[in-house]
Amino acid sequence: VRNFCCCIPLAYPGAHFAWESETETESTLVEIEDSELAEIYETAKAVLAEKELTLQDTAYTLTVAGELPEEMDEEDIVQIDVEGEDETEDFLEIAKFYFAERGYSVFLELDPLPFFAKRTAEGEVHLLDEEAIAAMQPQLEEHFAEYFADEFGDEDEEE
Repeated sequence: VRNFCCCIPLAYPGAHFAWESETETESTLVEIEDSELAEIYETAKAVLAEKELTLQDTAYTLTVAGELPEEMDEEDIVQIDVEGEDETEDFLEIAKFYFAERGYSVFLELDPLPFFAKRTAEGEVHLLDEEAIAAMQPQLEEHFAEYFADEFGDEDEEE
């Protein structure tokens, strides 16, 4: 028997972007490499700590734990075209800071960030790599379609 898990972090998935100036009045968000993230990590952690938030470097992604402001304006939500994705994703900007004269922003990903893992016979849980997930995708889609149809009912059913 194979045991697989669909996991979602308990804290909010976080993302860091740098600002690159195109003109004096316009800037563009750019993704940063892991090496640059390692350089700014402690600064980002300190900036978030001032807001009573905790930046965590978890196994799969950076997460942010703590109480977020209950009031959020629509203008605080930014749609970002993430590299390698077909669609834009919604992010909430929670902090801005400078490091070595470059501007950075910390965002929370508003869409759930699922990842998949396999439980071993010994009870250990290991994250699946992208190849394993791609191989399982048809089965996952079928399973989730059945689950949601059973759980929430078929939208096509007449009452």
